Amino acid sequence: MSNVVWTGTWVARRLGVELVGDEKLSDLLGLALRRNPKRAHLLVSNVLGKHVPQSPTVVHGYGFTLGRRVRDLLGTDEARAAVVLGYAETATGLGHSVADGVGLAPYLHSTRRRVPGVAQAGGFEESHSHATSHLLLPENPRLLSGAGPLVLVDDEFSTGNTVLNTIRALHERFPRERYVVVALVDMRSPADLGRLAEFAREIGARVDLVTAASGTVKLPDGVLEKGQALVAAYERGPVAGHESDSAVPLVQPHAGPVTRVELGWPDGVPDGGRHGFTPEHRIRLEGALPAMAARVTDALPEGARRVLVLGFEELMYAPLRLARELEQAVDAEVRFSTTTRSPVLAVDDPGYAIRSRLVFPAHDHPDDGPGERYAYNVAGAGFDAVLAVVDSAADTPELHAPDGLLAQLAAHTPTVLLAVVPSYAPASTARAAGEPGASSAVVRPDTSHAALRPDDSTHAALRPDDSTHAALRPDVTERRFMLPEPLRGPAFSSYAPDEVGWLLRDLSDVHLEAPTEEREEAIQSGGAHYAESLPVEYQPTEQYQQLFQAALDTSAARIAQAVGAVTELVLAERSPRPVLVSLARAGTPVGVLMRRWARHRHGLDLPHYAVSIVRGRGIDANALRWLAAHHDPADVVFVDGWTGKGAITRELTQAVQEFEASDGITGFDPEIAVLADPGSCVRTYGTREDFLIPSACLNSTVSGLISRTVLRADLVGEHDFHGAKFYRELAGTDVSVAFLDAVSAHFPEVSDAVDAQAKELLAADRAPTWEGWAAVERISEEYGIHDVNLVKPGVGETTRVLLRRVPWKILARAGAGADLDHVRLLAEQRGVPVEEVGELPYTCVGLIHPKFTRGATGADGKAVTV
Repeated sequence: MSNVVWTGTWVARRLGVELVGDEKLSDLLGLALRRNPKRAHLLVSNVLGKHVPQSPTVVHGYGFTLGRRVRDLLGTDEARAAVVLGYAETATGLGHSVADGVGLAPYLHSTRRRVPGVAQAGGFEESHSHATSHLLLPENPRLLSGAGPLVLVDDEFSTGNTVLNTIRALHERFPRERYVVVALVDMRSPADLGRLAEFAREIGARVDLVTAASGTVKLPDGVLEKGQALVAAYERGPVAGHESDSAVPLVQPHAGPVTRVELGWPDGVPDGGRHGFTPEHRIRLEGALPAMAARVTDALPEGARRVLVLGFEELMYAPLRLARELEQAVDAEVRFSTTTRSPVLAVDDPGYAIRSRLVFPAHDHPDDGPGERYAYNVAGAGFDAVLAVVDSAADTPELHAPDGLLAQLAAHTPTVLLAVVPSYAPASTARAAGEPGASSAVVRPDTSHAALRPDDSTHAALRPDDSTHAALRPDVTERRFMLPEPLRGPAFSSYAPDEVGWLLRDLSDVHLEAPTEEREEAIQSGGAHYAESLPVEYQPTEQYQQLFQAALDTSAARIAQAVGAVTELVLAERSPRPVLVSLARAGTPVGVLMRRWARHRHGLDLPHYAVSIVRGRGIDANALRWLAAHHDPADVVFVDGWTGKGAITRELTQAVQEFEASDGITGFDPEIAVLADPGSCVRTYGTREDFLIPSACLNSTVSGLISRTVLRADLVGEHDFHGAKFYRELAGTDVSVAFLDAVSAHFPEVSDAVDAQAKELLAADRAPTWEGWAAVERISEEYGIHDVNLVKPGVGETTRVLLRRVPWKILARAGAGADLDHVRLLAEQRGVPVEEVGELPYTCVGLIHPKFTRGATGADGKAVTV
């Protein structure tokens, strides 16, 4: 980002202002002059996306990286309890990007727009700003009253007054133990450096500071008056003796054609953080971004090489994320910036940060009355197209007026596009939208779904071109609003809320466990289905836990490579922006790891959900309906841990066919992506070796403390997701996140190996041979079982037999080594013989006791061979 000429040179030379500090400070900041009676100079950020058009990946990346640092500082538990607060207008997008990096925290930004019907939860003044009043208008007032850390985000930390005023005001009402201040640059003077620590002692709380760079501005005496005089002189016209310093000549605007782009904004997702924005909202937005970017791409002129996405004052995050998606989708240079209230002098000089200025009237009926608004560095920048993104409250006659923003843009670029994001209003104000004269732009938030009546008029608001496919079928639309949002940690599972959303019903308070032998007899006699009850959760001995850890230490890098390989296959062949849908629960850790790889290697935040599939009953049809309502079914990639004989692969294929026939929703691809495919049942896999995947060694304690899924008519209704339990009481032995972190830690070192393996797999013939199914049928007959459902091939399935069913015997391939240490230990504990077999396509196979009755076990519960 280094410039040949520093964009602070012009101001520094004329006013004697010095910028001192980190080496990269001059890359991050330039200088300009502003019409402000309180401060003459303006630090102009090159990476904020406000005054200087910048790559949206760079803009979002700076905030996201700061958010990751906050998450590391707080730790996972405190990050889950945190709230991120950004400042209007300049830092609304930065704060939201920081919240993305934290990943677990809801986001709120202050606002200067009053919203009728929304109670004010707080407010504060910004002493040096041209527009001082900040309002806090959370939809849920409890957002600010929690005990967790509050993360405050601003573009610069100069005197610290704004942040300290905010903390002081909020701490009086909602005291907490910890605050984190985040800024792109720390520009405090030496006199201000000690104030933060002193303030923390005063209020009795910890206050941390996280910044990208630090330095200070040295101001000579009389700089304010000198700067004001310079601004006044230049605004009167060119200054004698400084011919090179001239403002961009005014261009008369003309009413050129403006093309409106219908984005298909996801229903119920807020346009920003004015009233709060949750991790669940972010996941839904990310799922809709590819389709929205595709609509913009279709509207761009052919051959456009340079495109600007222009946001609107506080509306920074939505256009930023759209611009970032567009940047990845088109073969053009995409830049992002926003309009602003801030009056800044424009000087067309390479050593000055603001080269040009467009002036136009405010177009959102602001509380403080009519006034000028500005767009900087747009005129003369050579953009082939500009996409202006506003919220519906700002889509007014003033926007379209002859002197309005769109006309000003049309004077400087051949193509102007307009995209309007629905202005979000909390539930209390949304109800008023149904009254005569109410704005049709108001949309109902997700949090009110539970209160929707079956005849709610919101259903009719879906447009035929809406990105949610449910709009194509009214009956599906109705069902969509009856289904709840996904369950997420920490309320359900020990995974972070952004790692996975569970499309399940919480049955934690229902007693479902039955003794293993009792379950086995009921299942084999046909008296019950295995999904109608749960086995008692296996509690590992200390010796077994040590084996798990040893297996993890040995295989973590191998798993990381397989994760990378299967993810690269999915991105290359299935979808460039897949929606990962794990088959609960064995697929869930793999889905989380694939999501982590996509973020690590490609910077992608992929949506990830877990759904239930039950052998003999099919996949959860309500989960498919929810997915179809929120995502393109063609982007859904089903994920599992491993294949055995391919029963689930067949089950899913049949279930998807039945779903298409019953609901008329097409596009779901039933092929499963798996970490390991020893049975040769799928085309998309990381490896076909049958090796120990440590997540198979345990049950819920390596799967987010979630039980296997339950499907029972008296617990799961027609419009319910399948059920599962969250075993909170097992938190002391939970290794779910430790398993994920241990594997993820190896991602950097296996990158080259993944590239080579993915290249080899993409070129190979990966057609399934169903070798595993043939072996299972052979074993079933050789051992007199005559039921393939009682033959469980592979290390993972054998482990499940030993943990959940009544095992009869274990077949182990001769010479199998450490991969079977935990199998041998479990077999010994349950009195199950291990038989070595010379010719076996798997490392091992578990055989369930055939024709089981409780008499087939001894008094000590161990199996008796027959």
